[in-house]
Amino acid sequence: MIEENKKDEAKAYVATLIERARKAQSSIEFASQKEVDALAEAICWNALQPEFARELAELAVQESRMGDVESKYAKMMTKSRGGWFDMKGQKSVGILEEDHVNNLVCIAKPVGVIGALVPCTNCEATPVLKAAWTLKTRNAVIMAPHPRTQKTNEKVVNMMRGVIESYGYNPDLIINMSKVSLENSQQLMAQCDLILATGGPGMVAAAYSSGTPAYGVGAGNAVTIVDDTQDMKVVAEKIRRSKTFDQATSCSSENGAVVESKVYDEFIKAMEAEGGYLLNSEEKEKLQKAMWPDGHTLNREVVAQSADKIAKVADIDLPEGKKFFMVEEVGVGERFPFSGEKLSVVITLYKWDSFADAVDLVNRITQFSGAGHSCGIHTANRERAIELASKVRVSRVMVNQPQSLSNSGAWTNGMPVTLTLGCGTWGGNISSENVTWKHLINKTWVSFPIESKQPKDEDLFSQEVRERR
Repeated sequence: MIEENKKDEAKAYVATLIERARKAQSSIEFASQKEVDALAEAICWNALQPEFARELAELAVQESRMGDVESKYAKMMTKSRGGWFDMKGQKSVGILEEDHVNNLVCIAKPVGVIGALVPCTNCEATPVLKAAWTLKTRNAVIMAPHPRTQKTNEKVVNMMRGVIESYGYNPDLIINMSKVSLENSQQLMAQCDLILATGGPGMVAAAYSSGTPAYGVGAGNAVTIVDDTQDMKVVAEKIRRSKTFDQATSCSSENGAVVESKVYDEFIKAMEAEGGYLLNSEEKEKLQKAMWPDGHTLNREVVAQSADKIAKVADIDLPEGKKFFMVEEVGVGERFPFSGEKLSVVITLYKWDSFADAVDLVNRITQFSGAGHSCGIHTANRERAIELASKVRVSRVMVNQPQSLSNSGAWTNGMPVTLTLGCGTWGGNISSENVTWKHLINKTWVSFPIESKQPKDEDLFSQEVRERR
């Protein structure tokens, strides 16, 4: 009876939020491109104002107890600017395309009310991007935060609601779910029109089983190949920046490096110069027990924490100035937990002699953990990068780039800016793209008649096929 009462209360509570959101969404259903662009632009501009962004970053770290302020502040600066950069001048209203040969017209339509699940790892910038996308596409959104970051979500949503209201629109285009519970999140997923599920596997699985269309993400376990054609100092600097950014809250952070044997020692020295600490066998065993106390569940006390804190948890004497751990490994799978996603400033190192073995190792690692997500390669050999991309089962291959700072979009590449990374069917997702505003549109296709284009069979089918029947 108690469970039924909780379910009924959640259903009623979410229904009131949905009703408010639908009313607001109906007010911009037929808004012009200029009107919705003004709203999306204003959201991004106000989000990157230094005082607000820093306060939000500080609150996010305080609440989530993960990451660091400077990284979260940088994330706000990059994602807010980059998000609008990708949207500016792009059509999301009216006629999207016309095919004059087939006499087809494609018209953009909103999807309605979006249920946005916000992870505690990226609680500061995720709401900004999802809200800007929502307004660009004439939708409304209800933000459901992680229980640990309710105040952060409330702060950023209130800022955005104020911006909307200042433009004369209904602020309920963006709603904060102030009562956070599992039942309420489940009801949001059941009652909204589309789910944006950014978060852990449990959340994504719940989104897919809700009966509502959903864009989800997969687990990350990004691994990168390093060959002998690159300067190890340059490679190490890129990996360090990625590995330590926001204390590895990103699922795109390098969890592993597969290094060519002939440059392995040089690579280690370069990584040590960047603040890496190579564990001996005894220290590796200590760290493993600290990270997986029961042998398989990652300890929350090490997730997105500094190297100093992890060292204390693991009872490791960490030299001053060291920023991340390096662990040497040879195996992949359940018996080798360091081969999986770690969400911490720990990188696992492997050696390779033939490139084919390196590619195979990437596939085995990502198949065990992080299927469909990302991998990278540091090489001057373009053919190797293409070969890797042709043979691995991931959605993104980043070449000569720090993965967590690049595969979700950066000024130095052409990847769409997002914090929602689809992993394709490999990772149990419908999309293998960087999910953006383009995924929040319904399309109406208008078909006008054309002259018959039916060909003769001899023109359509080859003679060889026709004669082999």
